[in-house]
Parts: sequence; C-alpha cells; structure tokens
Amino acid sequence: MYKFNKKVLSITLGLLCCHSATAAVSIEEATAIQRSLITLDTHLDTPANLVVPGFNILERHSYGHDYSQVDVPRMQEGALDGGFWAVYSPQGELTKGGYEQSRDTALLRALAIRTMVSASPQVFEFATESADAEKIKKNSKHIVYMSMENAYPLGTDISLLETFYKFGLRMAGPVHFKNNQFGDSSTDPSGTQWDGLSPLGEELVAEANRLGIVLDGSHAHDETVKDMIRLSKTPIILSHTGSKAIYDHPRNVDDALLKQLAESGGVIQMNAYSEYLEKLPDDPERKEAYKGLMKLVKEGSERSVLLEKRREIDHEHPAVKASFEVYMEHFLHALNVVGPKHVGIGADWDGGGGVDDMMDVVNLPKITKRLLDEGYSKSDLADIWGGNALRVLQQASDYAASLKTAKK
Repeated sequence: MYKFNKKVLSITLGLLCCHSATAAVSIEEATAIQRSLITLDTHLDTPANLVVPGFNILERHSYGHDYSQVDVPRMQEGALDGGFWAVYSPQGELTKGGYEQSRDTALLRALAIRTMVSASPQVFEFATESADAEKIKKNSKHIVYMSMENAYPLGTDISLLETFYKFGLRMAGPVHFKNNQFGDSSTDPSGTQWDGLSPLGEELVAEANRLGIVLDGSHAHDETVKDMIRLSKTPIILSHTGSKAIYDHPRNVDDALLKQLAESGGVIQMNAYSEYLEKLPDDPERKEAYKGLMKLVKEGSERSVLLEKRREIDHEHPAVKASFEVYMEHFLHALNVVGPKHVGIGADWDGGGGVDDMMDVVNLPKITKRLLDEGYSKSDLADIWGGNALRVLQQASDYAASLKTAKK
C-alpha cells in the first residue's frame, strides 16, 4: 500500500529544482509541469454541446454565460490535452422502441465526436490505442478517445458494441441513473433489480473484454462493480467517482471496494460533481424556479431564452457548490488508501461537474499544485493525469489481442 510520507519533491522546469516540504509550488510552476505530462480527463460530457446550434468548440466560452466548461482555448489555458469524450443518450423504457431511439441518439453523438475531429484536424486527433496519446501530444494536438456512459442504447443486441468499437469506442459503462437491462445502478430509487449485473450484463463484460474496451463502473451499484471486477479479464475503471469515506453517497465507493478495485489493477478517477462531494443546503425557491425553466424546455423555447432564464435564476437564487478543498479531501483520501497508481481525474465536465474555484478546465492546474504541495512527485502526477487510465486501456487492448493470437 502507498504510504503518504514524502518530505521532498523534485520539480523539472528545464532545470531540476528542489523544494523543501514547506515550500509551496507556484501555480505557474504547477501549470508548466502539467503541460509536460499527458493530461487526460476520463469523463468529458462535452459532446452534448457539440450538437447545440451555435456552439463552436474552437471558440472561448464562459461558464457564467452559457454554462459550458470545455473548449479549445480553455483546454489550452488549463493544460488539458484531452480525454475520453462521452457518448451519452437518455435512458427510456426497457423496450424495443426505447432502445432504438436511444441507439440512434448515441450513434449521432458518436458521429458528432468524429466530426469534431475531422473538421479540425490541426487541433484534434482521434485515439484508439494507449500509445496514441503520446504521439498526439507530441504533435501539439488535443487527444480524443471515445467512451459510452450507459450501455442502454445497445438494447439487447450485444453485437452493437462492436459497431461502436469500430466507430472508435474504447470505454463503456453498463448503467446510468437507473437500473437497466445490463444491471443495477447506484441511484435507482426502486432499489436493486439484479443484485449486480444481469445475465445480459455478464455477456456485455465478456464482449467488452473480447474487443478491448475498458469497462467503466461509475454509476453502477457496488454489487454491479464487484461483479465487473470479478468477471472482467482486465482491470476496470471508475471514470468519475468519489470517496464514500468522505461523503456517504451511493455514487461514491467505500474503502473496501476501493482496495478491491486497486488489487485488481483498476483505477478510480476523481469526480467533481458537487452533490456527490458533500451534503449541500436545500433551496426550495431555486427548485421551484427550475421547474419553470423545465417548462420552457418542454415547450421548445429557443436556447437564448433558456440561457437568459437560467442566468436569472442563478442571480436570484445562487447555486451552492462544494469547495475545492472538499474535492481534494476525496482525492487525497483515495490516494492515501490505494496510492497514485490507482487514482486519476474524471471531473464530469459539462455533465454537472465543477466546484467553487474550479468551475471549468481553466483551473485544473490547481489540482497539480495541490498534489505537489502535498508531496506527490512529477512521476506520481504522470500516473494520475493520464498514465493510469492509459495503462488500463493498454491492458484491455493486450487481452483482446491475445484472444486473436490464440485463435491462430
């Protein structure tokens, strides 16, 4: 087990400089170090914005204006190379019609990710293998892996996973907010249905292993995660999850499961979704105001009207977010329990993530600075910022390749 007892850290900024345990690293130093590493976030919900009329990811936006959190100028300022861009489509009824509607949405979302890359080949490059990340970074481009949040769009046809694999999919989670045909969610109000993975979910694990797709246990019930760890031939990832020891929420994992994940080679990527980090005060007036906003959404109001209404609500009833310090409590706890070889970053940008003083990717170097100040090394940061996720991807790819070799 990793022991958190480093007293001296070494920082390379062209020259090797030594800092004592009491010397804080400047944000400029932290940013420079982060730029020298492959920096990935394993859960970017930004593809949802790619299909919004008028949204241009090459232009700088602001959270205060349109509530977006990722674009190229801000990625560059925040030293974020890229990550896993999520294919997400809402879950409907567990019926043929529901599956087909969601499948079509998911295919269009995957196409939007591919189109983003093909439209700006000087800015983005698509990645499917672990080694691609380093090559893309060396070419000064942003890294685009594709993931799927919730396998619901596959319906009951497991072969569709291969279709998405050919599209470039390299990470997939079985569930989202509710139970589905593949297994139990951590947040379904009706409780568990399968006591973990369903029989179809077990087939999904085997097919993901066969193809070389990393399995994602975020949003899954603890029993589902345990089944995934038990059945998967390669380590799984929790692409955006927190520490239950810091805040007892179903979306977070306790230390026992965290250790089980690490012992199997898996990785937890720390989530920055405020509601999962601490208990926030209730605001009935804000909730009531949002009901009015949702009514405008259902009526098909123009986006400019919806944004103006949302800004008005936020002005009159400001949202309460968790603090950056609380986020780091989750982060540092996970590091203390399983060490830097099993922890990474998946903040849930453009999917509800964000804490005070870190509401978009511009402020990501604050994480690097804090970890350096805590005594973690540049080598540790290389693992945390991208190395761990890429290692898991490589293991998935290697296993799939071994199956093909065995057939020859």
